[in-house]
Amino acid sequence: MNWRFTATLALIFITFVLLAQEAAAGQGSSQHHRQEADSRVRAGEALDFNEETHLVFMREEEKLARDVYTTLGMMYPDSSVFGRIDDSEQRHTDAVREMLANYGVADPSTNDNTGVFTGEEYGAYFQDKYDALINQAASGELSALYVGALIEELDMLDIRRCPEVILSQDNDIDREDQCGLDYTDEPDIQRLYESLLEGSENHLRGYVAAIETIIGEGAYVPQLLDAVTFEVIVRQ
Repeated sequence: MNWRFTATLALIFITFVLLAQEAAAGQGSSQHHRQEADSRVRAGEALDFNEETHLVFMREEEKLARDVYTTLGMMYPDSSVFGRIDDSEQRHTDAVREMLANYGVADPSTNDNTGVFTGEEYGAYFQDKYDALINQAASGELSALYVGALIEELDMLDIRRCPEVILSQDNDIDREDQCGLDYTDEPDIQRLYESLLEGSENHLRGYVAAIETIIGEGAYVPQLLDAVTFEVIVRQ
């Protein structure tokens, strides 16, 4: 049995285990969120502007991940990675949508078709991002795997703090620490974001493992994360 075939089998097994763990955790988290929804509505709780803005953004960012992986799975049907992870991203974008509904915030995504982004504030941003990522991935499967890893690195950064596209708008949000997990004090949103982070970490490990079966073990260099954070997530 040659080393590449052995590595591929190991990658499939590792990815399956990580996603199975995430799915089990996600089901429990989703049930907990639903149980809290009625009490929040009765209490008349509301998000502040920064929390609502960030949650709206994350709804479309999670859809972006799902849509890109769905498309890459069709482009590279022999890859085992994209098809497994896009199911997970469906759960992620659904979880953010449910949280918006729990707080009475309108869903920015009015068209669930793959590769279509309709949000009034950020739809154009995500449409451009989707088109650019698919174009980048078209040059080959390795490029597509790098796109997957890039999305997960970006997601981890954007979950924690205000993305640049939010800061660039005239909305009185002018610092990275004014939205995201590092900002919100709502326990259910904190739990949601922590769950999304855990999922992104698992997905990044899967993509890095797939990439390194091609380029060599330990050869992947993080595209957005700093080296220390990457090492803690992937190497340890």
